[in-house]
Amino acid sequence: MRSLKVRFALLLGGTALLVILAALGVLASIGAAERTIDRTLAAQGRLELLVELSGRMTQYGLAALEAVSNPDAQPEGLAVARANVDRALGAVDEALGRSIAVSNDPLDRTQYAARTRPLAQLRSARAVLDRQVSQVLRQSDDESRKAAIRGALNGFGAMTGQPLSFLIEVERRSMIAGSDAARDLSGTLRIASLAAVAFALAVVLLLYRMVTRPVLARIETVRRAAGAVGRGELDTRLSVATRDELGLLVANFNRMAARLARREGRLAADRAALEDTVAARTLDLRAANTRLEAVDRSRRRFFADVSHELRTPLTVILGECDIAARSAGRRADSGPGVDFGPVFATIRKRALRLQRRVEDLLRVARSESGQIELDRRPVNALPILADAVDGMASEAARRRVALGLAPATDDPMLLADREWLRQMIESLIDNALRHATGLTGVSVVLARPDADRVEITVTDDGPGFPGSGEDLFERFRRESPSGEAGFGIGLALARWVVERHDGVIRLRSGPGGRGAQVALELPVLGSPEAAPKPVIRQDDPDGVAKESVA
Repeated sequence: MRSLKVRFALLLGGTALLVILAALGVLASIGAAERTIDRTLAAQGRLELLVELSGRMTQYGLAALEAVSNPDAQPEGLAVARANVDRALGAVDEALGRSIAVSNDPLDRTQYAARTRPLAQLRSARAVLDRQVSQVLRQSDDESRKAAIRGALNGFGAMTGQPLSFLIEVERRSMIAGSDAARDLSGTLRIASLAAVAFALAVVLLLYRMVTRPVLARIETVRRAAGAVGRGELDTRLSVATRDELGLLVANFNRMAARLARREGRLAADRAALEDTVAARTLDLRAANTRLEAVDRSRRRFFADVSHELRTPLTVILGECDIAARSAGRRADSGPGVDFGPVFATIRKRALRLQRRVEDLLRVARSESGQIELDRRPVNALPILADAVDGMASEAARRRVALGLAPATDDPMLLADREWLRQMIESLIDNALRHATGLTGVSVVLARPDADRVEITVTDDGPGFPGSGEDLFERFRRESPSGEAGFGIGLALARWVVERHDGVIRLRSGPGGRGAQVALELPVLGSPEAAPKPVIRQDDPDGVAKESVA
């Protein structure tokens, strides 16, 4: 059998055959039981008819006796009794005819022939008694009639007793035989049922061993192999033992496992190549990062070294300028000559500006290395803004941009780090000069929105900030349409400085919606917000030191 369809058809056919055989056996058993019961019931019915016939004959004898003993009585009683006997004999004869008509058993036919003779004797006895009664009635002597009727009745009893007893005994034995046959049939059916159940179980077991169990075993093998493939054992293979549907399934499974193994091999090779590439690129990135860190350290060290190297000679220059200025003043007091005071004043002013730039470079280097320290002292706001505007005046003039300062009605006092605040304002002006295209003017405005706060705004008439401008506060964020670079501390550091001064920095559009405006709100000295708070310094990973309120 090369096909599972044939096997399952055999299984279904065998099951159907068992069901059909079981149904036929049940029908045969029911038929046999019905025949036995019908035979028993027929014998019982005939026995009842024979009992009735016996009673009718007795009644007929009594009616004959009554007719002879009382000749003046009505003769209808004897005729009725005679008719009843004839009906009872006909009923018994009819019952025997029905039983032989529905039976094909030769024994039943033999028994029927044996029953017809006693019935004939009963009919003859009835006819003989009837003739004797007629003869007795013709006699005139009562005693003679009585003696004659007694003899006739005795003869009638002798003629009917033996046939009736024979018929009753035959029917009784038929009922007993029917009961015995029913019990035998019941036992036979029990044995046949047990044998049928055993045979059915044997056939089912045989079909299971021949068809079902091998198929289930092969399916279980395929299931275990599929589980092994699912766990990654791609070298799992199954033997193709047959050429049926399961054999085709096993062959397809083997091909699938082989394709998966080849694909897994290619994936492993690609993964290894990718890991090698990633490892190589990681080494390159680490090397590049190492070089960038070295360059960054060198740049920071360069700024710090240059700043230190420049600060020392600038200090000497400023000192020598002061000495030379005092010497020039004494010579001018002692006699006429050239006045070098303005020259030395200009040299000193430029040297101070250069010194501030050197300090700015140091401050930037420290901010990038996370070494920011704020020195907050009471200072006036206007001089800081004037120094910042004066420091950026030459750059604004070089770019042909008008730079102006609009002071407030009074000069508020702030608790601030003067140099950091000045450098931050210069950085904001420098950002406007370098990054705003089409710029014509920059204004620095000092205002007092209320008694506790001062507002410093740096406004230009350029294109304004892109979008909301909040992303410009991010570290390393650059939005420069002009493409220029510089050394400004940037908006991220500016916000950090303002927040350390308990203030707020905002970016918004200029007046009339044109240009960009950076607004700083700082608390005035003496206000509750300006009170110094204890802080904890912590270095930012991005290079900006942070202070948080303790």
